[in-house]
Amino acid sequence: MRKYCKAYELALPHVRKIDGYVPGIQPQNNGWIKLNTNENPYPPSPMVAKAISAELNNLSLYPNPESKPLRKILASRFGLNINQIIIGNGSDDILNLLVRTFCGKGTSAGTITPNYTLYPVLAGIQDSSFITIPYDREFSLPIESIIDSPANIFFLSSPNTPTGVTYTRKEIASILEHFSGILVVDEAYADFAKETILTLVKQYRNLVITRSLSKSYSLAGLRVGFAFAAPEIINLLDRIRDSYNVNRLSQAGAIAALKDKLYYKEIISNVIKTREFCAQKLKDLNWFFYPSQANFIFTEPLNAEGTSGPEVSQSLYEYLYTRKILVRLLTSSPLTASFIRISIGNEKQMDITFKAIDSWLKNA
Repeated sequence: MRKYCKAYELALPHVRKIDGYVPGIQPQNNGWIKLNTNENPYPPSPMVAKAISAELNNLSLYPNPESKPLRKILASRFGLNINQIIIGNGSDDILNLLVRTFCGKGTSAGTITPNYTLYPVLAGIQDSSFITIPYDREFSLPIESIIDSPANIFFLSSPNTPTGVTYTRKEIASILEHFSGILVVDEAYADFAKETILTLVKQYRNLVITRSLSKSYSLAGLRVGFAFAAPEIINLLDRIRDSYNVNRLSQAGAIAALKDKLYYKEIISNVIKTREFCAQKLKDLNWFFYPSQANFIFTEPLNAEGTSGPEVSQSLYEYLYTRKILVRLLTSSPLTASFIRISIGNEKQMDITFKAIDSWLKNA
């Protein structure tokens, strides 16, 4: 008689302890204003659809295993060598490769919290311990604490999530000068920011910068990310990367998007312009918010009585939800529980959202 397989008991003990990453709500029906996952409100370049259509007859063939044509375009765009660049199935794929390369049982990874909650999940998969350094209310960079961290690999985001605050080249360089591990700076929102640390890749061999085409290039559905680092790090990541980790259609679409510079310059400018419009609206409401350099704003709502707190942010979230407007609550930390994160949509979407906020203030 065949024995019953107790799959849960057969799983590795450390895997059974992991709580998986929970993404933002993805509504399955139409009519929503979706401001909860920092997607671009504008469609991708028309060149993307043409490039993908041209590849449809080639789907019987494997994609370029190293995404070399895409690497070459990025190398030319950013003034780097091809051996300083790796392509991933979204930047999350590259984060996974980094943790698999540099973490395991008996080692540690780290970050400042609150931050992107995928980082500890990836470390947990490797049975690596995870070090968290708490932010203060200003979300300033705790440089000395990072330097003193024993982590093999330490994750930062700049512009930061959840606030959108950007850290300077000088601040990042001061960490790289003294930190003994690998510093990963997640620049998923860099195209919306005034400053990037890209030039530091040529100077520091313990720096990895991850980027994404999901945000500024409107390609979240294609899942294309990339990273810049010293050749020896890229070589290590390539050794464990899935042989065909980025499909033909995604490679073709990404190449087409990167070639259409004028189109994306315009939509990035539109997002920044709308972000500044939203910032002014929040100032008019007298709501605190961080000076965002990303495509979202993190703000602390005040109700009609001028009170803030987790109950207030929850009330606003639920009110907007009833009007099919999705924003993001981050209740896991006392620093963020009183806030909501609002992705920057187009002008019409943001106008509707602020009218709904005005209605909440009058009726909630």
